[in-house]
Amino acid sequence: MKTIALATLSLAVLIACQSRQPSNEHTRQLTREDFNRRAAEKFLPFFWREDTNRDDKIQPNEFAVLWGYGDSDWSHWITPQQQFTAQFDEAYRAMLEPGPPASNPAEEQRHKLVLDELAQGRPTLVETDLSRETPDTANTIRHLMNAARFIEFIYAKQKGVSGLEGKIPAGDSARRMLLYRNQSPFCEGPRTENNPACSALETKPARIFGLYPAGIQTDPRFCETLAKAPNAPDLMGHFNVVVNGDGTGTFKTIPYNEAYKDDMQAVAGELEAAAASLGQDEAAFRAYLLAAAQGFRTNNWEPADRAWVAMSAENSRWYARIAPDEVYYEPCAWKAGFALQLARINPDSLVWRRKLDPLKNEMESALAAMAGPPYKARNVQFKVPDFIDVVLNAGDQRPANGATIGQSLPNWGPVAEAGGRTVAMTNLYGDADSRAQLGIQMSSLFCKATNLKATTGGKESLVGSLLHEAAHNLGPAHEYKVIGKVDTVAFGGPLASMLEELKAQTSSMFLTDWLTTKGLFAPEEVDQINLRNVAWAFGHISRGMYTAEGTPRT
Repeated sequence: MKTIALATLSLAVLIACQSRQPSNEHTRQLTREDFNRRAAEKFLPFFWREDTNRDDKIQPNEFAVLWGYGDSDWSHWITPQQQFTAQFDEAYRAMLEPGPPASNPAEEQRHKLVLDELAQGRPTLVETDLSRETPDTANTIRHLMNAARFIEFIYAKQKGVSGLEGKIPAGDSARRMLLYRNQSPFCEGPRTENNPACSALETKPARIFGLYPAGIQTDPRFCETLAKAPNAPDLMGHFNVVVNGDGTGTFKTIPYNEAYKDDMQAVAGELEAAAASLGQDEAAFRAYLLAAAQGFRTNNWEPADRAWVAMSAENSRWYARIAPDEVYYEPCAWKAGFALQLARINPDSLVWRRKLDPLKNEMESALAAMAGPPYKARNVQFKVPDFIDVVLNAGDQRPANGATIGQSLPNWGPVAEAGGRTVAMTNLYGDADSRAQLGIQMSSLFCKATNLKATTGGKESLVGSLLHEAAHNLGPAHEYKVIGKVDTVAFGGPLASMLEELKAQTSSMFLTDWLTTKGLFAPEEVDQINLRNVAWAFGHISRGMYTAEGTPRT
């Protein structure tokens, strides 16, 4: 294993393994943009990273093999002499050929819609060089990659889409890619998500999640029904699956570790194997992996959360989170979705920690004053966000639309109440392609005079996401109650999630300006950071405030 690379799409996230050795020229029949588009349509794990010598010809040292689908073995496509293999040549020729003719007009229309859905994602590669890692570290990463596959199996069961790949003809590569990328048969691009004919399956299925009985999900208000049941607190729990009860119209729950027993046991085994390869210099990482493995065996996540918070930029070069966490993906916004993220710690974390650590409680007091009674400022103990360079995403960390650039976890329990841990992903969207696209988007949003102040560098995005994630730990949050009700009870899960994200984003912009009084930013830097924040917010809004099912987007 030489490298792993993450391809962040405007509408997808992919992982790649690749090499950087010099090589021969190959062909100029497809432009870089067309090559990457056709590779996706043909369900090939290919990515043309960059035309480094500007000759319009793909060469092996410009080529990446994506992890996660298809044959991701580098040697299948590149020889030891750094030449393209016969298998690559055959695949390239297939990319030049149109697909088989549609059997009927409806199939032809669906194929066009699927291609349009895929075309709404612009891929960007983020690479991680592992060539200097020790064999033991490489073995740890290999086991985490194995765990990632099982995480995706569990997440597919949560979303109710497990096994659907068997319903797509092997030769229909575009529909297979849609199912893999979106982790569902449903289209999610702005132009296609509401078109009933856009689907990876021949007949567009109903959205039936594996988290609740299928029979009640035909009622658009089934979440309200469950919330009014006598055992509602249990049904609304974050780490279980709701099933039909023993009596008519009743419901009960099955804990995750029973509902997904085989896959969760497999994840636990891979995490324990990954931990076994780590030495004493990564004791905190090892402790977290072992605690997480126990979480997968017992469904008790608090010990793993404590071990995770204890792992930091001061005691590990790595960041990992393997757990059920976010709830945004499902209609009731109650059930934690399984995800895996592996990253390297970016050393800039320590610089920002020294700047912001002394100000945490002042920031809490400032937001408490803005919130007003009955909220009172707390003695917050959260850690200033760690900066991480993402290596691997799986499950709920691999959405069809974009990529998570900041996160505060856990969402519930004593560790969350104590402040949890926050991270900002620093190696996403910093490539030349993404920055050029951002410049185009901002020039279309801002007037000319305002746009002169806008920048496309990494600092502005980093500060915005850093403060956004910090704000999740400040002011009223998930565990805060008004008249005895937490937000999910008062507003319902989806609206509560949206309001929490709104709080974090507006607080980020407020705190950016507030920090000028502490000497952290000059006024012109505040303008640049908040222009980026505004551009991000409008980009988010441009996707639509509601999903095709009518639930609020977060």
